[in-house]
Amino acid sequence: MKGLFKSKPRTPSEIVRQTRDLLLFVDRNTEVRESKREEKMSELYKNIRELKQILYGNSESEPVSEACAKLTQEFFKEDTLRLVIKCLPKLNLEARKDATQIVANLQRQAVQSKLIASDYLEKNMDLMNTLMVGYENTDMALHYGAMLRECIRHQIVAKYVLNSPRMKKFFDYIQLPNFDIAADAAATFKELLTRHKSTVAEFLSKNYEWFFAEYNSKLLESSNYITRRQAAKLLGDMLLDRSNSAVMTQYVSSRDNLRILMNLLRESSKSIQIEAFHVFKLFAANQNKPADIVGILVANKSKILRLLDDFKIDKEDEQFEADKAQVMREIAALELRT
Repeated sequence: MKGLFKSKPRTPSEIVRQTRDLLLFVDRNTEVRESKREEKMSELYKNIRELKQILYGNSESEPVSEACAKLTQEFFKEDTLRLVIKCLPKLNLEARKDATQIVANLQRQAVQSKLIASDYLEKNMDLMNTLMVGYENTDMALHYGAMLRECIRHQIVAKYVLNSPRMKKFFDYIQLPNFDIAADAAATFKELLTRHKSTVAEFLSKNYEWFFAEYNSKLLESSNYITRRQAAKLLGDMLLDRSNSAVMTQYVSSRDNLRILMNLLRESSKSIQIEAFHVFKLFAANQNKPADIVGILVANKSKILRLLDDFKIDKEDEQFEADKAQVMREIAALELRT
């Protein structure tokens, strides 16, 4: 007889609704009996684990697309994402990790070929402000950072973040003393500046002056070796991207930028030298060099040629050798215009 009264398994939609109710409880109820609160929290953690299991599957079964679609629809029907983000600091570490993975997965879930997370976020962009400011909270930074990176898969979200006044804060977050948080902020920064080509090109063109002033002084001239190396690499990735050709032309026409790159070329770190070379070669290849750029290159011609001649990399790289030979020819042929 006992088997007749077994409770029916809950549907994905029901689990989302119950999770939402529990999150509302956590958000609103501060003064409740401790035992009641513990019971509710325990139930919430169980639900979060179940939601993650539906989306990711487990060791015994793969995720079922229909269940994932139902869960996704219910999740974005109401403000569940807002509640998850708001209540995340009140959850234990395991539940925070699970919730972060759930939010990440939902950004990629298509329902009838449509990414409904994108539509939801378009109407709730203020949530991105919470995620960005998350870098200022040591306990939440890595969770909110991971969520933010997944949300900027959507072009409309990336555009909002790039144009947000908080974008400038990334230059500080990348230099935070906590290595893990600084590295996470750098990963988000890189994603913002490389993923959506047309949006990035528009952003860099409109914000050229302040962006590269900050980039040069805070990243390329940072006292931190890792910051300089990553910044030199990302600068090369941005300037060598065809979408950013107008920005690249502007960048390589500046004597201040050239001075910074020449200093990076003289670094003792081989990794920084290589990344700096990939940007320096753009200055050399520019067929319309301004007179002051030519002046600097001619004045330092023998030093540059000597440095490049001695510049060897550990493994054979035909492309690097060809680029180096071309740059040396360009520099050697330069003369002051009269």
